[in-house]
Amino acid sequence: MSAARNRRADLRIGIDVGGTNTDAVVLDASDRPVAKTKVATTPDINTGIRRALAAVLADPRVGAARVGHVMIGTTHATNALLERRELRRVAALRIGAPASTSVRPIFGWPEDLRRAVSADAAVVAGGLELDGGDSVAFDADAVARFCAEVGDRAEAIAISSVFAPVSPRHEFLALDVVRRELGDIPVSLSHQVGSLGLLERENTTILNAALGRVAVQVVQAIEDALKVHDLGHAVPYFAQNDGTLMSLESTERTPVLTIGSGPANSLRGAAFLTGEANALVADVGGTSTDIGALSLTFPRESAFGVEIGGVATNFRMPDLVSIAIGGGTVVARDGDGAVSVGPRSVGYRLGERALVFGGEVATLSDAAVAAGRARMGHQDVPASAHPLLAEAIGESDRRITDAIDRIKVTRGDLPLIAVGGGSVLIPDGLPGVTEVIRPEHFDVANAIGAAIGTVSGHVDRIVSIGRTEGERARVIEEARKDAVGNAVGAGADPGAVEIVEIDEIPLSYLREPAVRLRVKAAGPLSKV
Repeated sequence: MSAARNRRADLRIGIDVGGTNTDAVVLDASDRPVAKTKVATTPDINTGIRRALAAVLADPRVGAARVGHVMIGTTHATNALLERRELRRVAALRIGAPASTSVRPIFGWPEDLRRAVSADAAVVAGGLELDGGDSVAFDADAVARFCAEVGDRAEAIAISSVFAPVSPRHEFLALDVVRRELGDIPVSLSHQVGSLGLLERENTTILNAALGRVAVQVVQAIEDALKVHDLGHAVPYFAQNDGTLMSLESTERTPVLTIGSGPANSLRGAAFLTGEANALVADVGGTSTDIGALSLTFPRESAFGVEIGGVATNFRMPDLVSIAIGGGTVVARDGDGAVSVGPRSVGYRLGERALVFGGEVATLSDAAVAAGRARMGHQDVPASAHPLLAEAIGESDRRITDAIDRIKVTRGDLPLIAVGGGSVLIPDGLPGVTEVIRPEHFDVANAIGAAIGTVSGHVDRIVSIGRTEGERARVIEEARKDAVGNAVGAGADPGAVEIVEIDEIPLSYLREPAVRLRVKAAGPLSKV
């Protein structure tokens, strides 16, 4: 890129593709919002993104030539799993016989998801001990026979080895056999997407392989949209589950790491807009509310495995409590006369179906207007609907309070940052909350979170720390350097990367002292 263009590239665009709306925001070199928009999400991700880009580029203060980076967060992968569409047929190969044959791969999956994804599965001899030595010799012939069996029906291969986070050696041996037998078929390796816990890591790897086609489509949609708007020179990044960014190439290789990017963007955007480093965040959309917690401005990650589409996994995800409360949530009375709040929602049709917009459906947005919390629409709420809506907003408050109580892990009250287009539902005071903060640009906090995304590098490994203090310090320093190197390799500015998280978890029942070491480094993007 020329030096002249480099000087002009002082704008960044953040885009968040949600289930109801696609939001976009343009930030200048001082991180000030220059333009923003909110358009309806379309069934094909491409059209919604193009419309959002067209809207922000129409602002006279924004020129396409000045845009250096475009950051995207999307729930497209999540929706593909939930709707069982566009998934690849995956052959699951586990390297762990005879020790790990009691539970087969894809065991316990929802039947419809298993039918949509599974091409076949096998467990072959191999796997490692915790110290990195062979547990059983790797059986390359068995891998070759499995390839011959699935070659005509598998669209991707998922390889998982016992203790691959300690050493991926057997996974790479299996990859060599697959390449020799099946050529360039897409392959996912478990050590690249999951952590300790064979079954959860294997599930994560299979889901990652299944999402390969979806990832290719999304990446293609982004590249096409950028070209249409003369943004072919801009460097695109995808937001991932921990609130940091990764390249398009990484997105195609590990699409499963984008599944939690929407809520992560909202939390990062909330931290940026308020300056709060440790707080609760409620992101209220049209259909649901996600409540999470900030830890040093990053989303607090879940300490437990998460379930995606009915499948237990163990990859990095924000710690969230999600409830079916949103601006479009339908309010009614059931057969017994009791108030019913959700889970149905009018979603993106709020502007035509809600009472305040002349529609026929009572929603929580109508309840917020009736309670004096919001002003929207062009019609008054009918007097006959007030009793129902008053009960509904009370039930909404009760569920939000309960969700806040569930997400807190420490004693004492915390501030709550309310973001998202439906955040008018949240009252000014709630139990367990010191104050409710409503920042400017709250309606596009998720897109802002994408735009300010930093680039991260991770290390998650099991290491022997010996019996001396010097050995422990040495392995930690080595992991710190590797995490920084991974962040720089992903595009972070080498002069601004810093370690933002270190977890050291002692492991018991081993002959030598060992720990699971998790290190995260993050920094701003390098200049284009």
